[in-house]
Amino acid sequence: MPALPSNAINSLDSPNYDPIEHLNAIFSHPSTLSSAAAVNTAIHNHQDALDAEIAHLVATQRASDVTSVAHIQAAKSDLPALFTQIDSVRSRAVHTEQSITEMTADIKRLDATKRNLTLSMTALKRLQMLTTAYEQLRGLGKTRQYRECAQLLAAVLQLVAHFKSYRSIDQIAALHRSVVALQAELLEQVCDDFEKSWMQGEVAARRGMLAEACGVMDALGDQARARLVTWYCNTMLREYRQVFRGSDEAGSLDNIARRYSWFNRMIKVYDHEHASIFPPHWRVGEMLANAFCEGTRDDFKAILQRSVRRTDGQPLDVNLLLSCLQETLNFEHSLEKRFIGDSRSSIDTVNTMASRDDRPHGMGQIISEAFEPYMTLWVESQDKQLAELIPKYKQQPLRNLEEEFAPQMVIPSSTELFHFYRISLAQCAKLSTGSRLLELSRTFGKYLDQYGQQVLLHSLTGGFGPGPSIEDATVILNTADYCYLTCNQLEEKIRSRIDEELKGEVDLQAQADGFIGIASAAIRLMVKRVEASLDQVWREMRNFPWARLETVTDQSSYVAEMLRLIQSSATETLRYLHKPQYSRAFCDNLVDAIAVAYCNNVFQCKPVSEVGAEQMLLDSYALKKALMELPTLLAEPGTQPPAAFIKRATQSTSKIDSLLKTLQVRPSPPEAMVQAYLIHIADRSDTNFRKILELKGIRKPDQRSLIDLFNAHCQAPANLTLPAASPFLSALQVSAPAQALSATAALKDPSGLNSSPLAGGRFDPATFGSALMSAAREGVDRLGTPTLGSGAGSGFNESQSGSPQPADGLKAGAANINENLKSFGKFFTRDGGFGRFGRGGGADGSAGGVGR
Repeated sequence: MPALPSNAINSLDSPNYDPIEHLNAIFSHPSTLSSAAAVNTAIHNHQDALDAEIAHLVATQRASDVTSVAHIQAAKSDLPALFTQIDSVRSRAVHTEQSITEMTADIKRLDATKRNLTLSMTALKRLQMLTTAYEQLRGLGKTRQYRECAQLLAAVLQLVAHFKSYRSIDQIAALHRSVVALQAELLEQVCDDFEKSWMQGEVAARRGMLAEACGVMDALGDQARARLVTWYCNTMLREYRQVFRGSDEAGSLDNIARRYSWFNRMIKVYDHEHASIFPPHWRVGEMLANAFCEGTRDDFKAILQRSVRRTDGQPLDVNLLLSCLQETLNFEHSLEKRFIGDSRSSIDTVNTMASRDDRPHGMGQIISEAFEPYMTLWVESQDKQLAELIPKYKQQPLRNLEEEFAPQMVIPSSTELFHFYRISLAQCAKLSTGSRLLELSRTFGKYLDQYGQQVLLHSLTGGFGPGPSIEDATVILNTADYCYLTCNQLEEKIRSRIDEELKGEVDLQAQADGFIGIASAAIRLMVKRVEASLDQVWREMRNFPWARLETVTDQSSYVAEMLRLIQSSATETLRYLHKPQYSRAFCDNLVDAIAVAYCNNVFQCKPVSEVGAEQMLLDSYALKKALMELPTLLAEPGTQPPAAFIKRATQSTSKIDSLLKTLQVRPSPPEAMVQAYLIHIADRSDTNFRKILELKGIRKPDQRSLIDLFNAHCQAPANLTLPAASPFLSALQVSAPAQALSATAALKDPSGLNSSPLAGGRFDPATFGSALMSAAREGVDRLGTPTLGSGAGSGFNESQSGSPQPADGLKAGAANINENLKSFGKFFTRDGGFGRFGRGGGADGSAGGVGR
């Protein structure tokens, strides 16, 4: 019988054995089927061999189990003997321990006896020392040998403390009472010696004995030392209290310098005659000064209360109050320098002030705090002075006409105002860093508001007369920026000085935002002047027959003059703007204004044919190219405008393309006209659609079918996502007369692209102020040009010229102007424009805003 191949047999032992795979390997060809019987026999033989092997292994394992059971039984039989041995070992250990304890008991008793004997001998020795020292101390005290007495007293007190736990013994208790009585006797004796020496004028003769007596007081403890120092201070200040409290004239505020002169003389006496008596660590000189200051403070509180409650109706003299305060602060400063070492930080200037927590603690403000409740009078006096300054500043010229103009100029009154603030802040911070300083900060904010409104804004509007020149507008712009920056610095300085719990209440951001609003209005005024130069150009554009134009030429005749005027006017203005953010803001606003004006004038050219719209579109390309180059007018040839400006200008002028591309489409077929509107204008307003139809000159009867078709298309699902009305087109009026829009109407336009005056209107500086004030009353949400786009460095708003407003109406809304200007500033400093990139530059490389 043939056998299986060796590899086939080995595969039977594999844990992953697959019989089908094995059979396919054996019978891989039909010719191998003849060996099936041999394979079967080999498999059976292999099975028999395995059975035999298994039987042998089972028998072997069974024999092994029998041996293990026998070993276990033997171990169990040995366990009783093992337990017996363990018990025997335990009993022997207990017996051994008892034997050792009996052997060492006597040794332990001897050790305890020795220890007790040692303690007894030590206690008896110390008791003997205490008794001897007590007797010696009594003798030394009677003979006033204070140096030895001080040393011995310290030893006696230390020994008494050792016997504190033995007071239950009568003899020890009696000895303790004797020591206490001796301490009291020494205390009274030393105090009596000091009093007699001062009364008899023998301090110099007894100086050595008194200095040694201070050693005894030191040994007696803090209470004894405090009693002696208090007596000395009262004795030295007795004359002061008699002179300055017993006489109304001597104790008045007018004689405050005499108080401090008296103390200076008295402290000299202490330095030359008494300082050597007292140990340096007692700091008697500082305690004397502290007692003087506390008494003087109480005197001043009483004097100031009487001055406020005067029956003659005369108010407290603020100048006298400040003079006394200055004298007091100087005196306190000298005390700090003497007793603390490092004088407190100088606070004569705003830039060198330190916080209150950084000052040395000790003598500072111990007297001057009496003046703090009356600092409200001083704050009121500052209020009155500022109230007189603002009208004065309002009447002053913006700049000295005899002085050569510089683009960096600011109004001199602004620097004077902040200098006044600096001095006032330094004076107030010397005394109060609490509620009075907070009151002063609010007074600062009040007059910053008035300065911005009554000086800067008044000058910007020309007092509702002729507007300022370009030089004056530049000075106002620079001053508004200077006030904004300095206002923020002032806020930080006040916060660095005021108490921690009041820091959050210091807020001058509303005033800073108001100055940003004024700076924005100054830039907008400059833009309006450029717009005004284009009046004749717009008139020429409107007078052109756009409906009869048959062919498109290179560009219209008015375009070249428009570009020349824009370039010349913008170049002149940019020369006055010395900061990049100003230039960028001017260019942004000018692009917006001209784009708005172009769209407005297109609507005044009704009707406009398709060829006319194509010509206008070609003209707008030349205009846009010129507008893109505004930032580089003063730059080196080849300089490219910032990418962010190009993006913003493209966005602002894109509405011109949308309008003109819609006008280019013929009304027939109607479907094309409607589709063009939905693509370019992209809203669902049939009112705006009618405006386009009227602008194209389509008669009203012919408009009906187009409007019905438009409404049908607006209901399509693809167009339901379009806005209900385009703000850009909604603000344009086809039927408006060919004249300038009023300033109020222009400022109401939130889009910023519809607020420019029409081409036919002229910019009147005399009416710009009225328009600006009206806009301020209406609120920041009605101000025109939006903030700069991404990367924009400013974001000044539109403010257009218009008809003058009645004076009564301006007065009625004056209360809201300042708040709206504050909101105006926040609009730029926080949500866009100025506030987005700070002073240094935009995130995209554009000019940064003047805001934070």
